[in-house]
Amino acid sequence: MPLARIYLPLTSADLAELAHDRPVGPAPLSAHAVTPLLGRTGLVVDEEELEHAAWVAATREASGLTQGGAVRRVVAAADVDVALVVHPTAPDVPSRVHVSAPIERRRIVSFHVDEEAGDTEPTDLLWYDVTELADVRALVDDA
Repeated sequence: MPLARIYLPLTSADLAELAHDRPVGPAPLSAHAVTPLLGRTGLVVDEEELEHAAWVAATREASGLTQGGAVRRVVAAADVDVALVVHPTAPDVPSRVHVSAPIERRRIVSFHVDEEAGDTEPTDLLWYDVTELADVRALVDDA
């Protein structure tokens, strides 16, 4: 089965679900990925640059999930079956996709978390391996 990399903004409640071996859901889930539309919006043609653009869109969306105050944004990178990734016909942003099934922890490959609570730039996010979920939760809960 071919896989697609998606970038999924998460809340602290989503992290708690994953920590208890429950998937993030319910479906459909709003996420970001490299889409045909994303490649047409500018001169970017490099796959790595397109993935970065999708990741940046997810960090911006994560800002809207923080509910104000000095909290940390969290974005998960996950590999899901391409059949689960739905491309909207008129997305609000070119990288927007919907995932038609909850995301299980085994599908997540990494977490990206603000270095400092209240950061707003994509460059402020740190990379964590999926095995560091407890550390990610501690950072988010401590903010």
